[in-house]
Amino acid sequence: MTDFIRRRPMIAGFLAFLFVFVVLGAFPIVPETKQAVVVRFGKPVRILNRYEPGKPIGAPGAGISWRLPFADEVVWIDKRVLDLDMQPQQVLSIDQRRLEVDAFARYRIVDPLLMYIRARSELQLNDQLRPILGSEVRNELGKRTFAALLTPERQGVMNNVRLSLNNIAHEYGVEILDVRIKRTDLPDGAPLNAAFGRMRTAREQEARSIRAQGAKQAQIIRAEADAQAARTYAESFGKDPQFYSFYRAMQAYLTTFVGDEQNHPAPTTVILSPQNEFLKEFTGRQP
Repeated sequence: MTDFIRRRPMIAGFLAFLFVFVVLGAFPIVPETKQAVVVRFGKPVRILNRYEPGKPIGAPGAGISWRLPFADEVVWIDKRVLDLDMQPQQVLSIDQRRLEVDAFARYRIVDPLLMYIRARSELQLNDQLRPILGSEVRNELGKRTFAALLTPERQGVMNNVRLSLNNIAHEYGVEILDVRIKRTDLPDGAPLNAAFGRMRTAREQEARSIRAQGAKQAQIIRAEADAQAARTYAESFGKDPQFYSFYRAMQAYLTTFVGDEQNHPAPTTVILSPQNEFLKEFTGRQP
């Protein structure tokens, strides 16, 4: 053996490298975040580090495993939560609005064997689930108005999409955890401008209605206050006629010396005799 290595060092080195390669390939290391399907000549034979509901990802199951060199192929499958982005597309709502919708889903592969049989790999799985997600989003949003997507009802819409998508995804060994809409917009151009115009008109009508209701309430309150004031004045004047005379004089002084700021500003100079009847409230009443 030693003579062979000395005479043919290149061949010996190659054989040593091949041996190390075969040994290392026969004992793959399974990461904690991965599960694997061992396929022998195209037929699945074992599952490594399989996902189990309620069991932490870092639980025992990962580590060094084994396979037959050149016979077994290891197909790696992620155990973590994965994202699935839907291609942006147009959706027709029930009120005949064309919407630009962009959504995504979060899922986990819970049955790696079924996933391998149906899709072979995660990449092909995404390619098969993406049009299904788009179809479910179109079907559900087609039952709603555009205004409903701007209210808390939007959460219920997404739950319905998740349930419908989950029923189909189970056939691929996948569990859908969540579905969310990233954005819902009207297309640029005439549809968007028309929608803004309708929304502006509706808000202006609502504002006019609110102002009319406010003016009506103000008139009612003002009329009730004037009526109550008139009753109070009538009761006071009936009890004390001199108070009525004093009150009217104070109003006259207010108009004359201060003025009505809106229509009748007060004059700059007023010249009256101290004995003038108009100033009797200033000089005091005669007994």
